[in-house]
Amino acid sequence: MSAGNNISATIFQAIKLFGGVQVVSNLCSVVLNKLVAIWIGPVGMGLFSLYNAAIDMLRSATSLGLRSSCVREVAIASASGNPATLGRVIAIVKKWSWFASIFGAVTTMALAPLLSRWSFGTTDRIWDFILLASVLMFNGFISGEQAILQGSDRLRRLASASLFGTIGGLLCSIPLFYYLREDSILLSVIVYHAALLIATLAFRHKKYPRATLTNKEAAKGGMPFVKFGLMLTLSDFITMLFTYIFSAYLNRTAGTAEVGFYQSGFSLVGRYLGLIFTALNMEYYPRLARVCHSALRIRVFVSEEIRILMFILTPAAAIFLIARELIVSLLYSSEFHAIIPYITWAIVGTVFRAYSWCLAVTIIAKGDGRTFLFTETTSVVTGFVLNVTFYNLWGLDGLGFAYMTWYAAYCVITGFVYFRRYRYTLSHATTFISLVAFASVATIAVLLEAQLTLFAIALTAALCAFSFFILRNSLRTKRH
Repeated sequence: MSAGNNISATIFQAIKLFGGVQVVSNLCSVVLNKLVAIWIGPVGMGLFSLYNAAIDMLRSATSLGLRSSCVREVAIASASGNPATLGRVIAIVKKWSWFASIFGAVTTMALAPLLSRWSFGTTDRIWDFILLASVLMFNGFISGEQAILQGSDRLRRLASASLFGTIGGLLCSIPLFYYLREDSILLSVIVYHAALLIATLAFRHKKYPRATLTNKEAAKGGMPFVKFGLMLTLSDFITMLFTYIFSAYLNRTAGTAEVGFYQSGFSLVGRYLGLIFTALNMEYYPRLARVCHSALRIRVFVSEEIRILMFILTPAAAIFLIARELIVSLLYSSEFHAIIPYITWAIVGTVFRAYSWCLAVTIIAKGDGRTFLFTETTSVVTGFVLNVTFYNLWGLDGLGFAYMTWYAAYCVITGFVYFRRYRYTLSHATTFISLVAFASVATIAVLLEAQLTLFAIALTAALCAFSFFILRNSLRTKRH
């Protein structure tokens, strides 16, 4: 069996596992928000959003980026074939997870008065945020155990933990919403994350060599994790900062409604097409980390990842384009049809995003934190400048062009690192397939904008049929 077929099979397995998990997770989120809206109303939605926004911010600031950095180290240790090395790395990850959990909880409690004032304009909610400190503690343990599962290739266990945790959190929250109404919001957030923790502990990796380390040894051994993780955290913070700055700019320039339109379109494209990236990343990232010292294997893995991703994403993006009005109406309302031009060109940009994402993961897999920080900062600043410029020229529609141009630029940025800095290559077939994917999705977008819908549908049908044929043959070859 060829290496390419092995990789294809692995990619399909990851999509099957985590694609399904992402779909269920999104459905649970929709149900959760719907129940809060029906039973509690706008106040409940507001509280729910504020608490979760605070958790996301605090988690980003206190997690030390350990979730991603630990995956890499566990993957490398797992690939070494040395049980003692793997046991030592896992012991270090567990101790640092303890530290991150305590650090997150203590920080949340210390900032409770400020968080209450910033979020609600009063100190009456201090105890709410003190109680939310438990969520930060839960998240620390969850991140550590999930990093071990992902890095050691226990993907079925990882998928099961995510699936049962999400469903369990939803089922536990429903009676709280029904009986306690507004008073249930805080409790439901805590219970939801507690369910995730219980599920993660139930499916955690148990069969590995045990290693006993002192706190001093663990602290010293974990410093490379932390240094790399801090680079990832800083890049994430810069991304969130510029996102906030642009939202504030848009609010001051055009009003809150315009921000709502922009965020709706951005979330729609990111959530429903982005779940493909999320599913693939669970397997792709640790696989690259295990072979990060082999240029040949990197070339084979990245080329095959891009090839398969293009055959999956291109028909998905095309179908999304054809059905974009229906999707917007179902998920939002007819009032949000203003975002359709934005969605059209943002979806084209998603194809650029897929290609650049495959290249960018190599930077993380190599543990090159400084280069990753540089590429992400350059990308975010470029995106911000394009957003402001294109919005001033063409309004909301221009933001779709900005998204597409942004990720085209990101292809150049990540390509420079991949091809010039690391001296890696891609197969000629992969390059050709990528160019065809870009051209095909862009052509469908142009046809739809020109109201040549039948031609767009015909091209979409051809893309779907061809992609299905290629993917089916890949699986058949794998079986034989």
